[in-house]
Amino acid sequence: GRPGVRHKIAEAGGQSRPPPQNTASRPPIGADVPGGPRTGLRLRFQPGVDPEVRAACIRFAVWLRRTYVFPVRVPVYVKAAATVTCQDGEEASAVFFGPDDPAQEPYIRLSAGDYPALRQRWGRDKALGAILHSLAHELSHYFQWLNHHDVWLSDDPETNRRLERQAVHYADAILDDYAETVDH
Repeated sequence: GRPGVRHKIAEAGGQSRPPPQNTASRPPIGADVPGGPRTGLRLRFQPGVDPEVRAACIRFAVWLRRTYVFPVRVPVYVKAAATVTCQDGEEASAVFFGPDDPAQEPYIRLSAGDYPALRQRWGRDKALGAILHSLAHELSHYFQWLNHHDVWLSDDPETNRRLERQAVHYADAILDDYAETVDH
């Protein structure tokens, strides 16, 4: 993870299995219904985001779209700030908001303003990897929200700790898989 900054779940979460592998050829839920739910993974960059971060996020998103299905659209707002502010006022490297109403779209806010400091400390690849790991972590929460919405609404602290551990595990696995496909 990124030093001194933690990930944050904006809403309580639920247990999940890993995001489905090799399912990108399956049509997303609602894709064949005119006026159905919006689908996919979308990136939106705030002005000032470093071009290297932007390019790395775009490459990662292309791979993610080929590897996973996003049946409910999840926009990712990449911010030029070093942290994002959560609903409770805490600062984090990234946050996932999973609405209580599954008909509403979730979203992710991802900070990228700490990239110059991370790059100086760790080098380009590890710094970009830390930011992509934050994104993969929040996408793990997206799949938890999507696949187990009833558990996602839990306020149980132990459930939330398990969800966090699971999101770290899946983020590591996603980044490991991605690392096998890219030149460093």
